[in-house]
Amino acid sequence: MGRDARADERAEEVLASLAALGGDDVRWREGRVFSLAYYAGPEVEDLADRALAMYASTNGLNADAFPSLRRIQADVVNTALGWLDAPEGAAGFMTSGGTESILLAVKAARELARRERGTREANVVLPTSAHAAFEKACHYFDLEARRVPVGDDWRADPRAMEAAVDANTVLLVVSAPQYPQGVIDPVGEVARIAAERGLPCHVDACMGGVTLHFMERLGEAVRPWNFAVPGVTSMSVDLHKFGYTSKGASVIAYRTRALRSHQTFVTDNWLGGLYGSSGILGTKSGGPMAAAWAVTRYLGDEGYLELTRLARDAARRLADGLARIPGLIVSSPPDATLVSFRRSDGVDPGGLADALWSEGWYVDRQGPPPSLHCTVNAAHASTVDEFVATVARLVTTDPRSMGTVPASGPASYGTVE
Repeated sequence: MGRDARADERAEEVLASLAALGGDDVRWREGRVFSLAYYAGPEVEDLADRALAMYASTNGLNADAFPSLRRIQADVVNTALGWLDAPEGAAGFMTSGGTESILLAVKAARELARRERGTREANVVLPTSAHAAFEKACHYFDLEARRVPVGDDWRADPRAMEAAVDANTVLLVVSAPQYPQGVIDPVGEVARIAAERGLPCHVDACMGGVTLHFMERLGEAVRPWNFAVPGVTSMSVDLHKFGYTSKGASVIAYRTRALRSHQTFVTDNWLGGLYGSSGILGTKSGGPMAAAWAVTRYLGDEGYLELTRLARDAARRLADGLARIPGLIVSSPPDATLVSFRRSDGVDPGGLADALWSEGWYVDRQGPPPSLHCTVNAAHASTVDEFVATVARLVTTDPRSMGTVPASGPASYGTVE
């Protein structure tokens, strides 16, 4: 009895120490962090945490041992396919996040070209706005990332992309929306080019796959972006972003099962028997999969419609408010819920980011051009007006915001420590 009590006490001590480690982390639940985390309220978070804990120690490596995970994955993927307007016969897998989904889309395109055309010196044609994960994929899989400048509206330039295609191109990439400026690329035009060349076209909808679907449901006109566009062969959508599920949960989807087959890996070239894997990971926790299953069912269409309405309205108020501040430029009206802004004089706004951070606001720094980036979710519905007011005050009163004091550091989307 005493030993059990001591064990409980020790567990509480460890958990208290763990909680203390997060003392300097961003306060993402408070709507003051425009990056990295997404919050739909305590009820959704609690449900996700409970579902994740329930399946945390299960292993998605082998669904024969855990048939529940086979059903969970199938249900979640089917939900995502519906959001993406996928045709009958489409298929996909859950992954650990947008990066893994993108890696697998690139890997599948490479394998398809190798098997059907014998392509070895392969390249991927993509706009400079496409996510850094594509660069990572090309590095990992030994492909050339053939970057093409975007147009004045920050969208992919179809003619320039077409000119970059050659006999060794294995994939064309567009985004819905692209991350840096939050605009939807001309998916239809690029997908048509890909189809005419017999090439796959991937739409990175990690940021927009949930939001754009429900924006359309709310009656908004949205640029063509999903499987309804002929020539789109694969898509990625993150559930741990605007699906508001636990990290990491994403879906990589293909127009056909035949296309999906190129991402999988199977071998028996060892002493342990047949080894099959749908993605990069072997062992993977079923926890995030279960959390995604629970949250998508708990929220349903009505929940996602309301969360999308809140996030979209907040993004519009943010963009409109920032555009009215003298000395600032909003890069583009947001096509979804991503807002980028910069100084009109071209000075790096990193000092403004420092000043905001000192007052408890966190925004991403990016470039080129030097700018600040806000990913707006439902948690910002009640804080975005205060944020705009804070920015307006700082750009006229704080030396850091005016560029007279050097910023603390360069733009950094991710770290290696």
